[in-house]
Parts: sequence; structure tokens; C-alpha cells
Amino acid sequence: MFVNSTEIQNNFGKYLELASNQEIVITRNGLPIARLIGVKNTISFLSDRLVGLVPSDVDEKSARDGRLARQ
Repeated sequence: MFVNSTEIQNNFGKYLELASNQEIVITRNGLPIARLIGVKNTISFLSDRLVGLVPSDVDEKSARDGRLARQ
């Protein structure tokens, strides 16, 4: 759901309740500027964005060692 910032300000309680069940994208001048999501959706929201960033054959130790070696 896309909602402009003025509407969010004027009806914050309504959108806070809606955010528990769906993602709300807040816009300003027609451009997305923020996202309001419920707590229960936070983990899946973050993990969805991380999929594909780290190859599946890399374990935590080798990723850490590689990162430290570059410093």
C-alpha cells in the first residue's frame, strides 16, 4: 500500500494498525521515502533482502576471515 506523508501524519493510528498486517510505503511528492512494517514481518523483510548476497557455499568463519583479510 502506498500512502503520502500528509495522510500518514493525519491518520497515524489507522496506518499503524494496518502495518501489523501489511507493508505501507510512505511517499512524498509521489516518491517512496519510507516503509512502515509490523514487527512480525521484520525478520522476513530483512532476510528477503539478504538472499543471494552471500553464496550458499560460504560459511560464517570463512566470510569473517575474508572480510578481516581485506582490512
